[in-house]
Amino acid sequence: MKLAIHQTAGWFLDIDRNLELLAQTAATAAQQGVDLLVLPELFLTGYNLGDRLDSLAQSAAGEALTRVAAIARDWAVAIAIGYPERDGDRVFNAVTVIDATGQQVAHYRKIHLYGPEEKRLFAAGDEWVMVAIAGVQVGLLICFDVEFPEAVRTLALQGAELIIVPTTLAGPHEAIPLQIVPTRAMENQIFVAYANRIGHEGALTYCGHSCIVDPSGTAIAQAGYDEALLIGEIDPTLIARERAASHSYLSDRRPALYRLSDIACLGSTNPTQKCGD
Repeated sequence: MKLAIHQTAGWFLDIDRNLELLAQTAATAAQQGVDLLVLPELFLTGYNLGDRLDSLAQSAAGEALTRVAAIARDWAVAIAIGYPERDGDRVFNAVTVIDATGQQVAHYRKIHLYGPEEKRLFAAGDEWVMVAIAGVQVGLLICFDVEFPEAVRTLALQGAELIIVPTTLAGPHEAIPLQIVPTRAMENQIFVAYANRIGHEGALTYCGHSCIVDPSGTAIAQAGYDEALLIGEIDPTLIARERAASHSYLSDRRPALYRLSDIACLGSTNPTQKCGD
């Protein structure tokens, strides 16, 4: 699989211009033989929405996603796009994957919401999602999700070969793409693609450094602070090769000894709860 990440500022609050930008990027990606194009978190609208969220939220079956599907179909490239998804009275921070024929094939709602503002604005998702694209098993996370090792490990144990992470990370937190993301790839021996935003939205300045990391934890494509279209080859045979070289973190696990219920207990605020019960 050939994967592309578009690291971009996009157009804050302007869905039409972002769709125009997506069409241009999809055309460029298609000309380079890209199978899957990944955009940042909440690409359609921008991230720092506040109370404007209500008027900008989109249905997964609405006009904006229909236009994304047409772009994917026109250029025969799969697209993973982030947007605020309205579902009845609730709004989710979501990513939809549309395949190269224009069909919606996966939909993920952010599970780990970051900070009080996200928790005020969005409902949290509760399902892990994977989809096969160009013969690769692709797991979906969004931004803060990847900072939880349990999230990446859960998808890896379900067979994910690549995890894509649409992101909107403000500075000064470059350690996440430069240190945490390579660690997640290495400790699960899978590919991880982290698609961050750049530019400014109000008081937020985004720090870029999008990356595509291989199963050894090595970045095969790495951006800085500027607009970039990163392209990298995702070769699943490298996963087996990395795990066979010396060890496999997944197969060498001893989950019977980890006592996850006790670990959860240690974080409990219930003074009457006794670990081991």
